[in-house]
Formats: sequence, C-alpha cells, structure tokens
Amino acid sequence: MAEVVCLCNEVLDVDLREYLDAHPISSIEELREQASICNKCMQCQELVEAEIYQARVRRQQATGQY
Repeated sequence: MAEVVCLCNEVLDVDLREYLDAHPISSIEELREQASICNKCMQCQELVEAEIYQARVRRQQATGQY
C-alpha cells in the first residue's frame, strides 16, 4: 500500500521510488532542482532523504558496487 511521503505535494512513496530509480539523484537538493517532487517545506526531509539513500543503494547493488 502506498504511503504519502511529501504532504505538500502529495507525493506517494512508490512514485518517488520510481522517479529515483529512473534518475540518478544523490541529494534532496538535486531532487528539488530537477523535479517538482520536493519543495523546501522541510516537513518530509528525513523521509525523502531516506528514499534517496535507498535508491542509491539499489543502483550500487545493480552495478555490483558496494
């Protein structure tokens, strides 16, 4: 079941994961620059940063880097 990650923009966790898996975003600042998924409300910063980290781990595992 999908959960809302960003309350301001009503971004669902599954949508954010799909976006992060398709785009090599390394920080919340990059996400703000490249997509209208996150603004600077800071309410959900920890959740978004955790998703960015998990996406980076998934990319590294997919390429065989640890």
